[in-house]
Amino acid sequence: MKNTVSLKLVERAAKGNREAFGELIIMHQEYLYRLAYLYTKNEQDALDAVQECAMRAMISMDKLREPACFKTWITRILINSIYLAQKKNGKYSLFEEYSVAAPELPVSIEEKADLYDAIDLLSPVYKTVVILQYFQGMKIKEIAQVMNLPAGSVKAYLFRAKEALRKQLDDGGKNHAKIEGKAE
Repeated sequence: MKNTVSLKLVERAAKGNREAFGELIIMHQEYLYRLAYLYTKNEQDALDAVQECAMRAMISMDKLREPACFKTWITRILINSIYLAQKKNGKYSLFEEYSVAAPELPVSIEEKADLYDAIDLLSPVYKTVVILQYFQGMKIKEIAQVMNLPAGSVKAYLFRAKEALRKQLDDGGKNHAKIEGKAE
């Protein structure tokens, strides 16, 4: 029932119905905020990113080809908005406040801090696949849609990101060079 309702809202919003678009944003606002906060580490920046995302989505709502893919589409807009804002402001860091995205493993605060510091060293493409899979619970196929990549590339990025994290954590955090990944 919920999927049918949201699909109808997406279809109405795509035809220019602003009230339907507003309802869609309200339905997804918590998800968008949490994801933005993972990237920005700051409440105000996360709120700004969600607002920018909503504005960009409203402007290009007529370009959404498949209404069933609304969440994937708006996630891509949010991530692109965040990267554009970070590039403009010269910021490229990820995790500073650990409480929002902390995994539910029995690990110490220091271990969590080390993990988030290591994630922060990853290139943007590696950070994105790690965040979407492990912090947002997305499947490979969904991540591929969000990032507009083949599923095989997403798997490769996840593998490389985990290897880089493992190496960084085994190294004890001594290697603070940015861990780059090349886009395919």
